[in-house]
Amino acid sequence: MIPVQGYAGQTVAVLGLGRTGRAAAVALAEGGARPVVWDDSAAAREAADDAGLELRDLGKQGALDHVACLIVSPGIPHLYPKPNPIIAAAWDADVPVDNDIGLFFQSFATAEWNDFDTTPRVIAVTGSNGKSTTAALIHHILVENGRPAQLAGNIGRGVLDIEPAHDGEVVVLELSSYQTDLARSMTPDVAVFTNLSPDHLDRHAGLGGYFAAKRRLFAEGGPDRAVIGVDEPEGRYIANQLIEGAGDDRVLRISSGQKLTGQGWNVFARKGFLAEHRKGRQVGSIDLRRIAGLPGAHNHQNACAAYAACRTLGLGPKGIEAAMQSYPGLPHRSQVVAERDGVTFVNDSKATNVDSAAKALQAFPRIRWICGGLQKEGGLDGLLSHLGHVAKAYVIGREAADFARQLEGADAVVCGTMAQAVAQAVADAEDGDVVLLAPAAASFDQYDSFEKRGEDFIAQVKAL
Repeated sequence: MIPVQGYAGQTVAVLGLGRTGRAAAVALAEGGARPVVWDDSAAAREAADDAGLELRDLGKQGALDHVACLIVSPGIPHLYPKPNPIIAAAWDADVPVDNDIGLFFQSFATAEWNDFDTTPRVIAVTGSNGKSTTAALIHHILVENGRPAQLAGNIGRGVLDIEPAHDGEVVVLELSSYQTDLARSMTPDVAVFTNLSPDHLDRHAGLGGYFAAKRRLFAEGGPDRAVIGVDEPEGRYIANQLIEGAGDDRVLRISSGQKLTGQGWNVFARKGFLAEHRKGRQVGSIDLRRIAGLPGAHNHQNACAAYAACRTLGLGPKGIEAAMQSYPGLPHRSQVVAERDGVTFVNDSKATNVDSAAKALQAFPRIRWICGGLQKEGGLDGLLSHLGHVAKAYVIGREAADFARQLEGADAVVCGTMAQAVAQAVADAEDGDVVLLAPAAASFDQYDSFEKRGEDFIAQVKAL
């Protein structure tokens, strides 16, 4: 637990009692504050009461009187599509609004650090796709190279639920736009931007608002080093905003698919090979094609980002490569779950938007594609140019018929359920095919989460 600093003896309100909200309340109490908590869910309130937390209906008149700060869980809208009424009330009462990420950055460093030989570091990873894999891969590389490390944020443990730092430890955080958008303090040592594609547009009132939330980690965070994916204009924009001229090696540009030139510090992957260039000369390379846990160009971008972040900490190319070889991959992200009669089954349930699904479709030569679910804004047009490897599409979800109609030029069949899709894909599959779950849609029409959807896919495969 990271005790929150700065609120000793003061009342702090916590809105939302999921994983992050409960951890924030406990961490505030550990730091000497008096947390008062609320959630619209009666079950969440009952669990908080059982845990000894003080409940206060923050929607009542005067509930925010004498409150020093309001801490908001990431799932609660604070501006778009419209502000939560309690957050609007905090604005009117001049009560600062923050989240657990802001509390973490203001509380992580302590006086005990003065006795450390090596100052702890924080690496923060954001972006639309690949941030979970990148964060987990960085953590894996650090641990395999003997560096103490913890993984937290939007993956694993909540940021305030981790252990206080040890001498030389590195904390790796995955941060979503919901988290970066509101945090009042963000001061990572290394910040990573993987890529940008349309997502969460209702929450951020469009692509510009979504990008602005991601950009805050760099524009307001002021990292010592920044690793920036430059395959989209937004990444090139951030990189240009941070540099002070050609050869500024505080910014490491990364790419999957294009060779990066110039006098700066560049890491890129082409045709399965990672290359590191610095001051115009190659200083490292890795053959990514042999790394089973990182299949496809999208994972090669993740490998570039993790490699670059670890290089900023002084790790050598050979140590990074050796650690990548043992990286097992994350569940529901290009996860190989079975092989049978020459057919490989891959679970990429986390491919919840068009861009991430398009990248998955480019990773394998011949695909039996299971797709569909709750469609996001923008439709499926961005997928149509990436269907060349698809032998047949098996569409699930309540909107399966409409989803299938949008896959112009593809052989698509409406299955409805995961069980039907897997059974039909297996019946059609030939030696060398990949049965790939990459939905290009949210899960909430049939499942509670993308994890549940992926688990159903695995269960259906293993039932064969």
